[in-house]
Amino acid sequence: MSELPRRIVSRLRRFIGNRRRSKRVRARLTFTLSLSDPRVNSNGARRLPSLDGHTLDVSSTGLALVVPAIRIGGHYLAGADRKLHVKLELPSGPVEMKVATVRYESLEDDTGYLIGARILEISDTDRVSFEKYVAKVMAHQPVA
Repeated sequence: MSELPRRIVSRLRRFIGNRRRSKRVRARLTFTLSLSDPRVNSNGARRLPSLDGHTLDVSSTGLALVVPAIRIGGHYLAGADRKLHVKLELPSGPVEMKVATVRYESLEDDTGYLIGARILEISDTDRVSFEKYVAKVMAHQPVA
């Protein structure tokens, strides 16, 4: 899909309504994103580089990620069935998760891309920390 149709769909979503199931709250958290889990080194395989970015909003089931580029090396971050490893910096400490890209769009001010991601995998310990953070932020601000 080219950039113009993506922008049109994004604007329509604002007028027609939001299909998200979980309430999102605005939160600017830094993260490091990679195409594979950096903790796993299978047979000395070369690791792909990572990207740093920040969240726009979060929910218990997903994240809106702002990144400076839509590729790492020659690999698109938003490809079909693309799974990304995210190390998210919460005030209480980092949490790690595997997410799936569900949509992306170019930011209007050309500062990067917004990636909508659904959480696929997260350890029980990290899930407790993450959901505690989301609940705390939700209690202190209007829901998006």
